[in-house]
This record gives sequence, structure tokens and C-alpha cells, in this order.
Amino acid sequence: MFSGIIPPMVTPLVDRDHLDVPGLERLVDHIIGGGVHGLFVLGTTGEGPSLGYDVRREIVARTCELAAGRVPVLVGVTDTSYSESLRLTEHAAECGAKGVVLAPPFYFPAGQSELQEYFEAIVGDLCLPVMLYNMPSCTKLHIEIETLRHALEHPNVVGFKDSSANMVYFHLARRVFDQHPHKSILVGPEELLAESTLLGGHGGVNGGANLFPRLYVDLYNAALNGEVERVQQLHRQVIRVTDLYRVGSHSSAVIKGIKSGLACLDICQDHMAEPLHRFRERERLQISELMEELRPLAAGATIKV
Repeated sequence: MFSGIIPPMVTPLVDRDHLDVPGLERLVDHIIGGGVHGLFVLGTTGEGPSLGYDVRREIVARTCELAAGRVPVLVGVTDTSYSESLRLTEHAAECGAKGVVLAPPFYFPAGQSELQEYFEAIVGDLCLPVMLYNMPSCTKLHIEIETLRHALEHPNVVGFKDSSANMVYFHLARRVFDQHPHKSILVGPEELLAESTLLGGHGGVNGGANLFPRLYVDLYNAALNGEVERVQQLHRQVIRVTDLYRVGSHSSAVIKGIKSGLACLDICQDHMAEPLHRFRERERLQISELMEELRPLAAGATIKV
């Protein structure tokens, strides 16, 4: 079972489609050094669908090599092409990844019965354990509870990442997992990490853990142990981190904010894959000012909120 804090790692770039290799090395060490429980590459925060297939294969290979078995590596294999998802999974397995993350294919809007058939077919063909991924804001397709229930019956589905930011949905999904005690449900939005873990979730795939992994690990552990007062304190710190995501005016501001923050920490460059562009000078200055306040979090300290 994959559980705990598994950051959706950004993809460091030197231009629109080439890896920032030294930056990737620093990033992997920085995140793992924060005590996380795994790494997730080629997710939404990793700009997976925007990257060329060569770059996707390269970051999978390099990340697995850099992780060197210290934590499991999960690979996002969501694609509009069934066969490309299979190929990337095979490559991930060859590189030593321990699982894949699969969202519904985007562009053509499948019905729920079609989605059930798709999951049943592809999960059986994938050679690694599968975490299903509900990301309706990007795929424009919501995995309904009955579809999730059906998919969890497959032995190769080992868990579920929910990024819907809908706690009513989370509670309904969590109830389904009572029938599957060895499978895990994790949340994407870090604002919901504390609440979801206290109420039976198994961790988070939180973008801010690229920047401050120890903070998110500490919050997860406190929630797991029922330390409510400490949870409240650390949750306020996490909410302060999310101010980085409100600097820009588009939904891409989350990824831009994280990458710009990493640049402020001298970990990696902040280039984005097309069609997105990194923050302009005005926004980068705002991020820099915020990071001056947040910087102590990188060393495991706390800040006033």
C-alpha cells in the first residue's frame, strides 16, 4: 500500500522540453531528505501531458536512479493513447518504479460505463500496481463512486488519489475503502491533508512538499497520531505556503508558484513546458518576497501565521 506523503514532483526544465539535470538531482535529494514516503513523477504538477515522450522517459529513468531505492517511485502514465500508457509503464518497470498513476484519458469524454470498461482492460494490461487518479479539473471527467467501487475490485488497483477538492466525495470514497483495507486513498489538495488524514485517509500527494517536504511529513504524522493541537499548528503553516499559488491569475499559478519557489531556494530552474510560461518579473518578485518569509520551513522550522 502506498501511503504517507508522496510529493508530485515538478519537472525541472532548462527550456520547453529539456531537463534541468543538476536541478533534478538537487530536487530529488531535497525531497527525500525531508522524510517523504515516495516520489510521483509526471503528474499534473510535473506537467506530464505537456512533455515530449523522450523527456518523460528520461525523467523516469533519472528519478529512479537518483532515488536509488530510498523511496518508491510512482509514474504518471495518463495518456489519450492506450498503447502509450502501456509503453511508459513498461519503461517505468524496467527503470525500477514501483507503481503507476492513471487518470481517465482526456479529450474524448467517456461515459462512466465506458470508463469502467477502460479501467478494467488497461489495469489488467499494466505490468505495475496502479493508483487511480481523480482529476476532473484537468481531465473533465469525474470518477463516480460506483466506477471507483468497480475498479477497486481489480487486484492490480492498489489505491486512489483524489484531487477533486470535494470532501463530500472524499467521505463517500473513503467508505468504499472500508471493503479494501490494504488499499489506500490519498488527497491532492494540501489544504485537505490534515482533515482527510484525521478522518481515515492515508496521506497526501501535495505540491508544496516539493518546497517544504518536512512540513508535510510532520503534519501527516501528527494527524496519523491524533495530535490535534499540533495538526492545527502545522495546518496553518501549510495554508500559508499555499499563498504562493495565489500570486498568478491562472490555474497554472500553482505549478508556476512551486517552480519559482524552488528557484528561490536554488534547487532548480523555473522554466515551464509549453503552452505555459514561467512567471514574469513582477510575479517572480512577489514569490521571492513570500519565500523570504517561508524559507525557515525548508530547514524544518516554523513561521508566524
